[in-house]
Amino acid sequence: MGVYLYLSLIPEALIASNLPPEQFGQYYATGHNFKSKGEAIFFEVDPAFRNDHFPIEAGIAKCVPHADGKPKSSVYLSVYRVLENIPISALGKLYLSTSYGQTLALTRQAPAADEPPSLHLYQDLAPATSLLVSTLDPVGYYRTITLEPSKFIHFPALAFVELGLGALASDPENGPMGDLPYDYIHHLREALMLLDPETKLTKLVQRAHTVEFPYRMVKKGFYVGNGPDLAFYAMPSHEVLRRDHATWWRLANLS
Repeated sequence: MGVYLYLSLIPEALIASNLPPEQFGQYYATGHNFKSKGEAIFFEVDPAFRNDHFPIEAGIAKCVPHADGKPKSSVYLSVYRVLENIPISALGKLYLSTSYGQTLALTRQAPAADEPPSLHLYQDLAPATSLLVSTLDPVGYYRTITLEPSKFIHFPALAFVELGLGALASDPENGPMGDLPYDYIHHLREALMLLDPETKLTKLVQRAHTVEFPYRMVKKGFYVGNGPDLAFYAMPSHEVLRRDHATWWRLANLS
């Protein structure tokens, strides 16, 4: 029975498992014994990846089926400074699991740069879980947090997602909420109104925000970077999800 390596973002962890991605997503999201139920977001990591920061060989040695032949679900190899010690080149597909255990795979591609000016809402996934608004596009936001920090706080690596703002992206003060599901909408409006492309590029909405969110609110996709390397995992359109991943889409919207 093979051993898989996974980089989990909820929470940040490197995990070895006998379960292939779809089965691992079901196990990791729906709970087992004392594990709580909830969304799971994780990358498959190249099984040949090695780094002295992680006890990978020792973990693989422990990742063996039980006496009854049941696969070993998980062996945690690290929960500290995981993302910064895994190069982007070692990451495979990104998997999104609903709290009901259905898993959707996303493939990596290069991110688009120099998007038209707009307001953005970013949820950091690892190593921080901050919720922020910004005038910067995703590539620009990543660079200011990692490569070109203008403040004391910065990260060597970062995984984040852009969430939709609806009408608030162009009119934060008077734009209608529409179907935005955020329970912090008044604070969000105030933060957006403080942004200025010349003097205030980003504004914190919540310092440590829950990393679970409705998947339908993902604007374009997920971003993960380490140093100068930034990868993008595009989220399929709602139309494609309804047509090609109907069960996942339906249960994702029940979460």
